Parts: sequence; structure tokens; C-alpha cells
Amino acid sequence: MAHPFTLYTHPMSRGRVARWMLEECGAAYETVLLDYGTTMKAPAYLEINPMGKVPALRHGDTVVTEVAAICAYLADQFPQKQLAPAPASPARGAYYRWLFFASGPMEAATTAKSLGLLAPPDKAIQAGYGRYEDVMDTLEAAVSQGPYLCADHFTAADLFMAAFLGWGMQFGSIEKRPAFARYAEPHLQRPAYRRATEIDDALMAQAQKP
Repeated sequence: MAHPFTLYTHPMSRGRVARWMLEECGAAYETVLLDYGTTMKAPAYLEINPMGKVPALRHGDTVVTEVAAICAYLADQFPQKQLAPAPASPARGAYYRWLFFASGPMEAATTAKSLGLLAPPDKAIQAGYGRYEDVMDTLEAAVSQGPYLCADHFTAADLFMAAFLGWGMQFGSIEKRPAFARYAEPHLQRPAYRRATEIDDALMAQAQKP
């Protein structure tokens, strides 16, 4: 029997976040591994994602790309997991706010900083993230309010934010503020995160074998 979902990914990519979300949902899925510069740019995959990047998620005839979109889509596919606040809930606005803050200005600012391409002060108004310092201060205020961003329980917004913070602090694109670690570390101990990490770490080790 075919799995309902197919994850196109690479073990050293943002696909790790999508896998974590699939594991949180308890979804049945298959994995298609792609390599940078070869199968990611092959015509067969470009029909799925013309960007030639991973991850991508196929669900029947539906294809979803961009990690935040994949997380939001899966949360809606598995409402019993309560990974998104109810559509009519006041928390839904905060859910969207922080999910897309992380995938928008936060990712843009941290990427620009790691590449030495931050907008100069006199041009910051033209950048979607504004000033890097404002992004970090806004983020610190958000994660200091409590263990969750938008509800009284863990949601896809927390998953995405914790994954991004953990990755960024590990590789130096996000400064290691105590509030960031206090927020992210408990989420990065969740069983679904550990399962997803074990799967991708094993795939990475297998790929590195001569």
C-alpha cells in the first residue's frame, strides 16, 4: 500500500524540520532522497519543485514546498494532534504570526548576517527584516513569554521556531542568548524530534560511506 505522503529531502537540509513535523503527526510517509546539484536539478524533480530545492511534500496530487508551509499544511491535515490552534481561536493569529516571522524576517536576517550581507544602517528600511538587532530582540521577547508561542501547548509554530533556533545556534548564525536556549531545548527533547533526528543522522552516515 502506498504511503499517503512523500517527503523529498536530503539529510543535511531543512528537510529535517519537515521530517520532524511528519513524525509529530504520526503520518505514514515515504522518503525520496535527493542530492545537491544532481537529482535535485533533474527534470523529474523540477516538475515537483522548479526551484530544485528540498524539502518538498507530495500528498496525492498536492505538492507543498517551503518548510513553514509544509508544517502548516500537515498541522491542518492532522487536527487531532492539535499542532495548530483552531481556526476561530484568538491563538490562530499568533500562530501565523510567529510561524511566518521565523520563515520570513528571521531567516532572511540570519542568512544575511552569516553571509556578511546585512543591509547597511542607511538601507535597513528597504530590507524586509529591517535591522538584525530588532529581529533578535523581537524574537527574544516572544520566546520569553513562556514555553509556547501561541497556545497553552506545543504547536507547529514552536516546532519551526525551535528547529530554527537549534540549528542557528549550533552553526553560529544565531547568537546564543539564554532565552533562546531556555525556549528551544525542551522542544528539542521531544520524542518525535529524536526519532526524526535519528533517521536523518543514519541516512547521512550511510551517504558518507565510501
